[in-house]
Amino acid sequence: MKTDIILSGVGGQGILSIAAVIGEAALYDGLYMKQAEVHGMSQRGGDVQSNLRISDKPIASDLIPLGSADLIISLEPMESLRYLPYLKKDGWLVTNSVPFVNIPNYPDIKEVYSALNALPHKVMLDVENIAKEIGSVRSANIVMLGAAAPFLGIEYTKLEQGIRDIFGKKGPEVVGMNILALEAGYDVAKKLL
Repeated sequence: MKTDIILSGVGGQGILSIAAVIGEAALYDGLYMKQAEVHGMSQRGGDVQSNLRISDKPIASDLIPLGSADLIISLEPMESLRYLPYLKKDGWLVTNSVPFVNIPNYPDIKEVYSALNALPHKVMLDVENIAKEIGSVRSANIVMLGAAAPFLGIEYTKLEQGIRDIFGKKGPEVVGMNILALEAGYDVAKKLL
């Protein structure tokens, strides 16, 4: 078992929290994990990206080569396009459908959608709207994690335990809300598949 994941988005969207939960879940599942992240301008709404490699065997490098990612999880549709060269031909993209327009020359969203819709394996969903429906816009990133859960190669219950570990210090209400968010995203992905 080996899963190479690229997480992408914009600073403040919770990319690193997704990586932390997946990492905890992988450890609970007895898997090896390596992670590399780039978040230089994240405080200003810039690009945030993380390479996450999970395997049942030791992993030599924490970087994912071009054309090798099994999965791209993106909280921003344009940012998902940035990392498509890393995706395997049979890899999956799980992306938010709602843009985070933080630059004056953001591309026409119709062109972004056209490029994303050309992909054979994708799940596109409005994570903010789903998070609002369950009562917490701040958990949109965990909705995205739930939508990506079918492609991770990690038991769903281990992801729940990862949420308990990562968010436990914030109290049971925050943990409960994030578990609801995980479930909501997972349910949407199952319906789309």
